[in-house]
Amino acid sequence: MDTVLPVEALTVEPLTQAAFAPFGDVVEARDIPLVINQGRCYKYCDLTSVSTDKDGHPSVHILKTSAISQPYKLDLVERHPLGSQTFMPLEKQRFLVVVAESTPTGEGSDGPDLNTLRCFLTNGSQGVTYRAGVWHHPLLSLDTPSDFLVLDRGGPGHNCDEVPIPEGVRYTVEAMGL
Repeated sequence: MDTVLPVEALTVEPLTQAAFAPFGDVVEARDIPLVINQGRCYKYCDLTSVSTDKDGHPSVHILKTSAISQPYKLDLVERHPLGSQTFMPLEKQRFLVVVAESTPTGEGSDGPDLNTLRCFLTNGSQGVTYRAGVWHHPLLSLDTPSDFLVLDRGGPGHNCDEVPIPEGVRYTVEAMGL
């Protein structure tokens, strides 16, 4: 006999710098721009930074992804302990950002605290930078096709820890109608 598991739906929050600050930066054109190139261009400076350990280097990628079906069952969280990771849509593309705080595991390291999962909805023009070591779900694009500029750490060393969400725990997200 199959056991019916309770489903906990995460509340989807608007993505703001204040709400996301514990996890990293919101990347968007904000504040007062510099006017450059003989007045033809506005430059928004220092929107985020790329961090790596001493053995790594900043690396730039383009990620092509398809939209998730909704409601979406969260299946794992990951983190990159050696450097930050930035996702910036190349066109007006909304995506969900799911993050969790860390908790000690008793084994000398830490793991994700699934009780602290939060879900943010970008406005299509915003990106995010996860600080090194922040637990997050892989990219959850709402629009398809979606292209993202990704800035992260390249170089030697183990820089991706993945933790599956246990089968007895079911978290879902849904942004339909938002």
